[in-house]
Amino acid sequence: MDSVPGQGLVVLGFPCDQFGGQEPGDEAQIATFCERNYGVSFPLFAKVNVNGGDAHPLFIALKKRAPGLLGSKAIKWNFTKFLIADEGRSVERFATRTKPEALATQIEAYL
Repeated sequence: MDSVPGQGLVVLGFPCDQFGGQEPGDEAQIATFCERNYGVSFPLFAKVNVNGGDAHPLFIALKKRAPGLLGSKAIKWNFTKFLIADEGRSVERFATRTKPEALATQIEAYL
C-alpha cells in the first residue's frame, strides 16, 4: 500500500537496524533496496532506534499511545505498523505479520 495524498493517506517508513541487523546500510542504500525490491515509493526517513534508551521520541510516544500485545511497549520486530488519524487524535498498532491490505477497513474509516 502506498500513499494516497488526495485522500489524506500518507505512508511513512522508518528503517531500524535493531532487529537482526536487517538494515545495515545508510539511508540512500536502504531507499534503493526498498525501491528496487519492493517498489516502495513512500517517504523513508533516516534510520532510527525504536526500542531502548535511545529510542526516537516518535516511537516512545507511539508505543505509549498504542501498546502491543498484553500491554507490551517494546516493538518486537520490523514492520510493526502504526495507523495514526489526522492530528494524532487516534493511534492503532498492528503486528509485523499484519499485511497492509488487511488494514483497509481501518484506513477507510479515517479517510
